[in-house]
Amino acid sequence: MLKNRSPRWSPRAVVFDCDGTLLDSEKHWMDARRHVLAGHGVALDEKFAELAQGVHYTECGRLMATLAGRPRLAATMTDELLRAFRDFASAAPVTCPGAPDLVASAASRVPLAVASNCPQDVVETCLESAGLLGHFRHVVVPGGDVRPKPDPDVYAEAASRCAVAPASCLALEDSLCGIQSAVSAGIPVIGVGENPSPEHLRLADGWVTSLTDSKLNAWVSGWEQYGPSGVN
Repeated sequence: MLKNRSPRWSPRAVVFDCDGTLLDSEKHWMDARRHVLAGHGVALDEKFAELAQGVHYTECGRLMATLAGRPRLAATMTDELLRAFRDFASAAPVTCPGAPDLVASAASRVPLAVASNCPQDVVETCLESAGLLGHFRHVVVPGGDVRPKPDPDVYAEAASRCAVAPASCLALEDSLCGIQSAVSAGIPVIGVGENPSPEHLRLADGWVTSLTDSKLNAWVSGWEQYGPSGVN
């Protein structure tokens, strides 16, 4: 499954991204961005959607304020974005295809963590609503000395909390921003999603179009067991 690694290699811990990997919440972020921008008289376009994918919500607020020609309203638009996302996401959390089965299979073998750019309460509430939170020992988000993706901090911290060296972990990510974060932390990463760019493929150690991928699931089912995960 991974470039430059033995087919028999298996991780000692797995760190999942949340939005776009475990939860199909990118639509909720797009709806939230569209809602906030419309309130400031600006339409969301495809170029901006690509630019904003995977970035920290505060950076997204700054980008929206710049797009609207009101850079001084960055903090205000960030707050509006987060409120709108919470409303959309809590109303209809949706798991990505294959996520529940893959997470359960991985959790029976190794400790799991989540590394996300979203606020902790948002991540935990959405995962709980989707029935996934109980599989994860740790949820790591930016704060304090932990910087958001694409910096390596959330992934490095997740590996540290699992008491596993980064090179012995595995990350699963959908965004270029998140893949850059995992790679910078020294964690091999499998990218997830359709139509990856050449840069996605260059950085990732492997790629699947979705978590339903049969080779990925067969590989996970054959991992060595280092203890089931669960909330500490």
